[in-house]
Amino acid sequence: MNFSGLNQTDECFPYICPERSVTTVEYVLLYMSAAALVLLTVCGNFLIIVSVGHFKQIHTPTNMLIFSLALSDFMVGICVMPFALIWMIESCWIFRRIYCICFLSSAYFLTSTSIYSIALIAADRYFALSNPFLYTKAVSVSTVCIIVLCDWFVLLLYVIALLYFNFPFLNLITCPGDCFLLLDENWSLVDLLFTFVFPFALIIILYTLVFIIAKKHAHAIRDLNAQTRTSKNTSDSMKSERKAAKVLGILVCVFLACLLPYFIYTLLGNVIKLDFESFQSVLILLLLNSAINPVIYALFYPWFRRCVKLILTFQIFNTDSALMNVL
Repeated sequence: MNFSGLNQTDECFPYICPERSVTTVEYVLLYMSAAALVLLTVCGNFLIIVSVGHFKQIHTPTNMLIFSLALSDFMVGICVMPFALIWMIESCWIFRRIYCICFLSSAYFLTSTSIYSIALIAADRYFALSNPFLYTKAVSVSTVCIIVLCDWFVLLLYVIALLYFNFPFLNLITCPGDCFLLLDENWSLVDLLFTFVFPFALIIILYTLVFIIAKKHAHAIRDLNAQTRTSKNTSDSMKSERKAAKVLGILVCVFLACLLPYFIYTLLGNVIKLDFESFQSVLILLLLNSAINPVIYALFYPWFRRCVKLILTFQIFNTDSALMNVL
């Protein structure tokens, strides 16, 4: 994670983890809360992955993008969240250098895939609402899967390049108790533009257009409802698209609320000195997004609740369970 505003020195000195002013009970509660957050993230996103992957009825282009987002959040729960939460509870990095490098690499890569998954979802909804007939004809599940794979591959290459060209700076993360990657000025600008400015601008612009189109559709639906029954299917389809746009809009708003503070804080960290305690707050908010997404699906997607019921009752192991009606 690029956070150059923390106090750092060019050389490592013996580091002693600060004394914690918490009781043993509070200490245990902190670890129990951390474990609960990790379990919620991993289990919730695992249910989404199994639901979308198993039940063929919900194999739609949009759900494949949701699958990609859930997969990145699931990996955050396994590869990033445990290390980050222990780091925050202990107030220092207690693991070895190799784990720090793996933690930073995973954090960069998975955060980027989450951001671009949201951007792809925004593009998908805009295309579906603005050109519904062309969307149905041109966009298929296989096409979206290829786009997602290309997206993950490009982001993986970007993270590899980021670490490779900033390798001289990796010695800064070997200091006992610290685990930060400080980028040079050029790469800080590239990282800011690539992982923040471009995708976030794309998300905001596309969803602004989506809600403008959805508002127009609302007027069209009222007109269609006043006509004959032959227009009912079209009206239902438009209502469905508007509902999907609304739910995914909530998803995007929560996503922006969780990630914006971190990127703003990172940007400030390149200008002024910031303390680790305040960094913890925005990092927790960043991690919470991966746990919140499955809750949003459970609240607003009936198909997800039905899938979870079938999974938890082990009905997915029945013959032809993939063909069950979950809509």
